[in-house]
Amino acid sequence: MQRRFDAILCDIDGCLIPESGAPLDAQAFVTLAAHNRRAIADADRPVITVCSGRPQPFAEALCRLMANTTTPAVSEMGVWLYDPAAEISELDPTILPVHKDGVREATRWIERDLVPQGIFIQPGKAASISLWHPDTNFVMALKPRLEQVFAKEGWPLRVSNTVQWVNCDLAHIGKHTGIERFYAKTGLTKDRLAGIGDTPTDHAIRDRVAFFGCPANAAPDLKARADYVSPHHEIAGVLDILDKIMQISTGGAAGNA
Repeated sequence: MQRRFDAILCDIDGCLIPESGAPLDAQAFVTLAAHNRRAIADADRPVITVCSGRPQPFAEALCRLMANTTTPAVSEMGVWLYDPAAEISELDPTILPVHKDGVREATRWIERDLVPQGIFIQPGKAASISLWHPDTNFVMALKPRLEQVFAKEGWPLRVSNTVQWVNCDLAHIGKHTGIERFYAKTGLTKDRLAGIGDTPTDHAIRDRVAFFGCPANAAPDLKARADYVSPHHEIAGVLDILDKIMQISTGGAAGNA
C-alpha cells in the first residue's frame, strides 16, 4: 500500500496525554509504537511525531515511547527541532544571545514577583517560560500584567495559554517556525502531512498540513477548522483520528464530524 501521508504532527498535552498530571495511557502508546514500527519498516503509513510546547527532553521521551526513530519533532513551541535519526536537537538559529538574555531577565522578574504568589515555572525550557498555579483562574488573570511588563522592559516575549498553563514564548518563534524547519529538514511538504491538535496554538499545525483532526476536547475555534473531529477525548481521539487517516490512505472517505 502506498501511503497518502508521510508523517503526522501531533500535539502532546490534550492529545497524547492529559494536560493534568494524570497518568498517560500506556496501552495506547503501545498501539502507537506498533504503528510507527510498521510505518518505518514498510513505509505504508505515516510516522507519528510530536509538535508541542513541551520541553525538548519530554518530547524526545515521547518519541522514544512511540518508537519514532526517523522523523523530527518540534518542541518548546518551535525552539527545538529534535532529530531522532541523528540523535541531535537543533536550536532555532534565529534565537540570538539577546533573545536568551530577555528570557533570563523575565524569568528573574517572575521568580522575584510571581513565584512568592504560588506561581510555578515549568522546568527544562531553554528559550521560553511556562507558568502554572493550582488556581487556573489566578494564573490566567496574570496575562495582561505579563504583557505590560514584557512590553515595558523590552523583553521580546509573546503571551498565550493552554487549558492550564500560561506560555511566554519568543515573539518570532512558534509552532509555525518549527514546522517550517521540519519542512526544510525532511523535504516534506504540506500535502504529505497530517496533523492533530486541541488548542489555539495548533492553528499553526492546521495551516501547514493537508489533513487535520481534533479530539473531542479541542477548542471550538480549532474544531471548526478540522477535517475530522473525533467523538473521543485525548489519546483515544488520537487513535480514532489515526484510523480515519488510514481510511484515507486506503481509499476510504473522510469528512467533518
